[in-house]
Amino acid sequence: MPARLSRRDFLKCSVVAGISVYIAAPGSGALAALFEEERLRPLPWDAATGKVRYRIDATAKVTGEKIFSFDMRSRDLPGWPGEQAHAMLLRVTKADRIYAGFDLSRLGNGLKPDRIVTATELQRDKVVFPPFYGEDMLLPEGKTPAYLGQAVTLLVWHDFARFRAAKNALKFHDDVIRWGAQTGPVERAPWGSFRYVRIGGATPFDDDAYSSLKDTPLFPGSYRKSTPQWPQADLHGAIDAQGMAHAAAIGAALDTPADGKLVLEREYFSQSIDTAAFELDNGNGWFDAANATVHLVVATQSPHEVAEDGARMLAASGLGVKRLVVHPCYTVGYGSKDHNPFPFHALMAALYGDGRPVRLANDRYEQFQSSLKRHSFRMHYRIAVDTRSGKFDIFQANMVGDGGGRQNFSPSVCLVAATAAQSIYYFPRSDLASTVIASRALDAGSARGYGTLQSMGATEMLVDEIAAELKIDPIELRQRNVFTSGMKNTQGAIPGGAQRADEVLAKCRAHPLWQQRAQRKLDYESAHPGKRYGVGFGCVQKDFGTGAEAAFAEVSFDRQGRLLLRQVAIDMGTGTATSQAVLCVPWLGKPADEVRTGEIEWPELPMEATGNPWLMQQSEQDRHAVNPRWTPNRVIPTSASNSAYFYGHATREAARLLFTQGLWPAALAIWGQGFGGGQLSPLMIRREDARWIDGKLTAGGLTALPLPQLVAKAYELGLATGAIVHSFNRWQWAEAEFPLAGDDARLPLDGIALRWGEDGSAGTGTPTANGYRMIERTRAHYPPTQRNNAGVVYYSAIGTLAEVAVDTANGRVELLDHHSVLECGNQIVPELVSGQLQGGLAMGIGHALHEYLPLYEGGPGDGTWNFNRYTLPRARDVAVWQQTGEVLPALSDTDPPKGMAEVVMIAVVPAIVNAIAHATGLRFRELPVTAEKIRAALSTGRTETGHTTSQEQPS
Repeated sequence: MPARLSRRDFLKCSVVAGISVYIAAPGSGALAALFEEERLRPLPWDAATGKVRYRIDATAKVTGEKIFSFDMRSRDLPGWPGEQAHAMLLRVTKADRIYAGFDLSRLGNGLKPDRIVTATELQRDKVVFPPFYGEDMLLPEGKTPAYLGQAVTLLVWHDFARFRAAKNALKFHDDVIRWGAQTGPVERAPWGSFRYVRIGGATPFDDDAYSSLKDTPLFPGSYRKSTPQWPQADLHGAIDAQGMAHAAAIGAALDTPADGKLVLEREYFSQSIDTAAFELDNGNGWFDAANATVHLVVATQSPHEVAEDGARMLAASGLGVKRLVVHPCYTVGYGSKDHNPFPFHALMAALYGDGRPVRLANDRYEQFQSSLKRHSFRMHYRIAVDTRSGKFDIFQANMVGDGGGRQNFSPSVCLVAATAAQSIYYFPRSDLASTVIASRALDAGSARGYGTLQSMGATEMLVDEIAAELKIDPIELRQRNVFTSGMKNTQGAIPGGAQRADEVLAKCRAHPLWQQRAQRKLDYESAHPGKRYGVGFGCVQKDFGTGAEAAFAEVSFDRQGRLLLRQVAIDMGTGTATSQAVLCVPWLGKPADEVRTGEIEWPELPMEATGNPWLMQQSEQDRHAVNPRWTPNRVIPTSASNSAYFYGHATREAARLLFTQGLWPAALAIWGQGFGGGQLSPLMIRREDARWIDGKLTAGGLTALPLPQLVAKAYELGLATGAIVHSFNRWQWAEAEFPLAGDDARLPLDGIALRWGEDGSAGTGTPTANGYRMIERTRAHYPPTQRNNAGVVYYSAIGTLAEVAVDTANGRVELLDHHSVLECGNQIVPELVSGQLQGGLAMGIGHALHEYLPLYEGGPGDGTWNFNRYTLPRARDVAVWQQTGEVLPALSDTDPPKGMAEVVMIAVVPAIVNAIAHATGLRFRELPVTAEKIRAALSTGRTETGHTTSQEQPS
């Protein structure tokens, strides 16, 4: 990006808090490689088979051409100075005493930093974190750190050699930080609490007597010693008090079970883990003071957040910044780079480079010390089951998660853990409470699984124990209680679409691993003395989406018929660019030729967002909705498995509009030339009869038309040659009415813009930018804000069978084989689904058996953790050559694809733990299940404690 913005570039900027924000387009070969415009080759599409031969970035990946933010230096960036400065953050290794400054004397004069930045400088310059990240971008002297690993000082060197030597000299030396009086850890209220109480009707399909969707979820008004203070129970009082009265009745029924009821009570623990992203957190920023412009190259899943909050951060400072230019890049995150504070530390560092670009990048030790972690959870569950029918009656849960030192997404993780705990089961009565505390642990954020890995994994372990108590086949017990279409979840909402967990269960129950498990156990243990064999099962369904999904997409073609796709999504290595390109095929006959992801600025469709889409009141929404440019949310980070379904919806609708407003009328014009002698006169033709055959459009026996011919006609007649759309979903798609004919008069979109012909000069709509005209809606239909109480309604399901062998001498678990059955609608690119399945299973295996971080002292906050201490699963640990998986066929070719990247990692965790129980007879309820734990349990022959209450013991 040139140092100076052209007038055209300036006009493309958004203005946030008085700062013009520009999401940079490529300006050189290096940037083209980084931002994937010129580097990406056309998608290798085989029109005959309708398949992609390999992903769009495959060649770049295997040849090393794929460039990440971590690879970039100032010399690679056009217009930037060639002298690259380097920086590091000093971080505390204690959080129970006063921070009293630092000591750099071990560096001597030769390695002293060229610039030292502390909280004093930040206070002087009014540089503060965006509100989402709380206070203390750098911890001031005289305060107790909020958490281990908190940053206290930024050190900047103008050359790499001195930086590298100084960093090595400072590493692992606790005396660099000075300490004052011991105070104990900082005590704060929990980050969030939620409680969902539901009392179902006479059947799963009748109206609820009480539920959060119909009434309201319960939130505490205050906390006492980190304990939520819930309303007082009163069946005749306020709604919250009624909920507490129902909760009290549930508790009483569990305390004193009725005849024929069995109550199992267990406690489970899911550990903190590192997200272990291959690309470390990093950023490279340059403050061009002469032009009052800050340029930032950054790795993030949420570039819009960095751009918008970064602009507000700069506007609040006293440094005279007028413009922010953000270069979003390829990254690898799985949640770890979603609303991560690191980009703002990198932006801060850029302000203190003395005219030089400053690179701030973690090494692996620093990454362990500062990266976002998965929330640790302790879960106390009780389930009541009818001993005669095996049907579940009541589910009660009390979950406590550890959110660490900054709030981040802990309230949301807290909520999702509670809404997911029911897993695939229907419960007539439920009381699910979840709290996430603030602590001195490292920040916990939106790591893959997002609270559901923890809560559903525990549910699946408890269901297996119930099956053992009742002497029922564990999968049969699941089948008796499985959640089916039309039933209500524990929030009282009916999930969208057909629920197919019952089909997953049937497939898994019929699999040879399950059917032959008893004989296999006998055969294996006979052939392998000293080893115990077991097969376990887990089945879960996970929500996808956030409840306020929003996206832009553009699909357009040039005069040569080359298709361009622009999307807000970030490709984190999941293949998003490839799958989104393929979504163009049904409407346009081929995938996009060029794909640009991470596009945040959309001047062609200037949608405006105000308010909080999750907390918005209905009156506020109604007031704003009359503005045709208003939307509850503009864009959402790439997270929550939202690519295939939510981002894909925008891509599909843009491609559809381009077809209906451009290619289809162009085809009719060609077929209908010379009425009386043209092809149309003797034939009946409908749009639904249109088919693409080998890249040509035909319908009802008419001549097949190649895309270039259709495109040429569309340009000639001034038809649509480009479509940009905006979508919004609050557990239901927003719809709007537009002044367009036929089926396009009402669309599942809340904003559209079209380019008519070459430059849009003759088309309808309000001119905006780049030849587009906004087709302003005449009426909007947004989902009611009450749907926020639904919690979730979109689910994907998976069942996983795990085959293990436990060595009784050393306690080591060998995963012999595993098989998964996934339900995810229509697959866009099956090979990408397979890759996500395999990768997610490996992550789940790591969580079950290997990965662990101490939360507090002795954990990663001390800066000494690396992969020499943290165990990730290797190929030998995941049954890489034996594992198999299958995907349920979609119900029809109209089924949408479902988000599945998170759900695939969850079921294998309880499957392994249940397999260990089958092998050893011992139940483990604290993860990970290490060889040491197994060895200790085998030596005593004792299982971990649990509690069973029954008025009638099962026979």
